[in-house]
Amino acid sequence: MMKSLSTHCGVLAALTLATGVLLTGCKKPDESASGIGKPGEGKAGDLIKVGEFASLTGKEATFGQSSHKGTLLAIEELNAAGGVLGRKFDLITEDTQSKQGESAAVVRKLVSRDKAIAILGEVASGRSLEAAPICQNAKVPMISPSSTNPKVTEVGDFVFRVCFIDPFQGTVMALFAKNTLKAKNVAVLTDAAAPYSVGLATFFKEKFVADGGKISVEQKFSSGDKDFKAQLTAIKAVNPDAIFAPCYYTEAGLIAQQARQLGINLPIFGGDGWEAPELVTIGGKAMDGTFYSTHYSPEDKTEMVQTFVKKFKARWNNEVPDAMAALGYDSALVLADAIKRAGGTDGQKLRDAIAATKDFVGVTGKTTLDDKRNATKPAVIIEVKDGKFVYKETVNP
Repeated sequence: MMKSLSTHCGVLAALTLATGVLLTGCKKPDESASGIGKPGEGKAGDLIKVGEFASLTGKEATFGQSSHKGTLLAIEELNAAGGVLGRKFDLITEDTQSKQGESAAVVRKLVSRDKAIAILGEVASGRSLEAAPICQNAKVPMISPSSTNPKVTEVGDFVFRVCFIDPFQGTVMALFAKNTLKAKNVAVLTDAAAPYSVGLATFFKEKFVADGGKISVEQKFSSGDKDFKAQLTAIKAVNPDAIFAPCYYTEAGLIAQQARQLGINLPIFGGDGWEAPELVTIGGKAMDGTFYSTHYSPEDKTEMVQTFVKKFKARWNNEVPDAMAALGYDSALVLADAIKRAGGTDGQKLRDAIAATKDFVGVTGKTTLDDKRNATKPAVIIEVKDGKFVYKETVNP
């Protein structure tokens, strides 16, 4: 288990070699992950300790790394500007390794041992669901950047998110299938082991059928599967107009590739779980003409988005920030804004301030949290074309 990015340079070095990216610089023993806590800067109690848990390694590492880079960029900018209420942030980051069970362990450490006043994470809904009860019981606010399953915030009133939820995303993709793809019959390919996939498939089916569409067939698989030819053969037999695959990029790329190998040249589309450069790395040319919903596009010409893209590329070796990076960035800024409005870091006051977030302008649009602590904001449709992610349209709530 990786304890902290700031104190495990050996692990970080290995991760850097394995992924080809630098997550954060290795500091001297007396420095924190965010570069705070140097001698002469004040007592440790002057720092605002914020915990972050993310899949920095494992099969969904792209998600965690992107989210972490966005979060860290926001923390560094806040600290460079003097912090909040005269206090700077100490970001303590833990790796969930993309494994079931790790989230609970690392978040328990962040809350109990590190005394974090708030927790940022996770990207995956299943891992957020593991951690949420711990934060709720400890009365420590938790903000997920991008877990879209509705059940995450249903855990309790100390659990929040800055992304839209699957009922909205499912509705968006049902409308896209009907209006843009002109599909009347859709096959659904669901990851039965992932709450994210099951939830998104459910909401898509409900909306699509309610609008007069038909689900030709639903096939299922489990996270980590590599061979989808049996499911795809069954789908091909019913001759649908399109295939909805609400899974993660690790499987989506293989599904598209194997579908094309079987002569299935129908439109294939999914949700924000597809959001990763590796989608094209895995699927290759088979991804051309596929679509997915997400939270923002770096092609957005608004000043705030373009400024964010420029700063992110400068910080992270010219890398273009994806939606996970943008949501990680916004989650940290929403927390900082709430601390300022709460006048401090008292758990209950901070919870109340986060819950009162309204029209907060971030990279992913205006964030307003409803009475269930979910964000209301637009969705973006991306098309994969010639190996690139191209903005297609925006769908408002």
